[in-house]
Amino acid sequence: MWIIVSVLVITTKGHDDFSIEEATIESIQRAFAEDKLTSLQLVDLYLNRIQNLNPVLRSALEINPHARVQAEEADRQRRSNSHHPRSFLHGVPMLLKDTIATDDKMNTTAISYALLGSVVGRDAGVVEKRRNVGAVILGKASLTEWYSFRALAKIPNGRCARGGQAQNPYVARADPCRSSSGSAISVAANMVTVSLGSETHGSILCPADYNSVVRLKPTVGLTSRAGVVPISSRQDTIGTVADAVHLLDAIVGFDPGDSEATSEAAQFIPDGGYKQFLNEDGIIGKDWGLLEQEGRV
Repeated sequence: MWIIVSVLVITTKGHDDFSIEEATIESIQRAFAEDKLTSLQLVDLYLNRIQNLNPVLRSALEINPHARVQAEEADRQRRSNSHHPRSFLHGVPMLLKDTIATDDKMNTTAISYALLGSVVGRDAGVVEKRRNVGAVILGKASLTEWYSFRALAKIPNGRCARGGQAQNPYVARADPCRSSSGSAISVAANMVTVSLGSETHGSILCPADYNSVVRLKPTVGLTSRAGVVPISSRQDTIGTVADAVHLLDAIVGFDPGDSEATSEAAQFIPDGGYKQFLNEDGIIGKDWGLLEQEGRV
């Protein structure tokens, strides 16, 4: 634990005293708009943080060799005012669970040596949508190997051959929980702004809870499953781990690569997206309840 804490104080300040500690998409966009930060500087801050923290946390599996080039392009677009005017994700770095394909010359392996060298020739549906709004693909996040579904015996959450044992950033050796653990750990440790995981049964919800970050598990069909290593074609969902609404707006919608699921769900996406419901008074007057399961609340 003391090793992690001592490393966390490194590189807490960026350009013009911009802090990447708990930075949100909106605070990053304000820094961009006020010329206090560039996408390239932000990528370099996160890469430096990954270099310092990842030997202990083991949550970032692979760095995109094109990440800095993508950041430079986002900066160029911002200077020329040619970027998507309504995109909160423009120039923002993010990690993808290593089951989500990209055409950035990175492996997509479900963190298994069996698929090492599997470089996919096209983006997954959700990646294509994010790339279209100018997001920077920083790299791949670790997970429990093969979602732990191929193990002959139970393996620890966050364990894999390629990346080793991922660590909870708050309590060393504590359970990081389920397969999207690398996505949650990376956000919790401020190694990236936002990340994408996937869920069949608790793999978005549980890692976010255990690593203290915000998460949203979309309804099946709201996000495309095309280009994602599957467990269950009827139940798998791609979902956000932090800055949930802005990222959700960028990845929902119809995808011809997964038309069976997305064609019906796309009809229920609200006009103007989901960020319109970010209202400080939105829960006033609402009734809330807690579900009890196995004697626990």
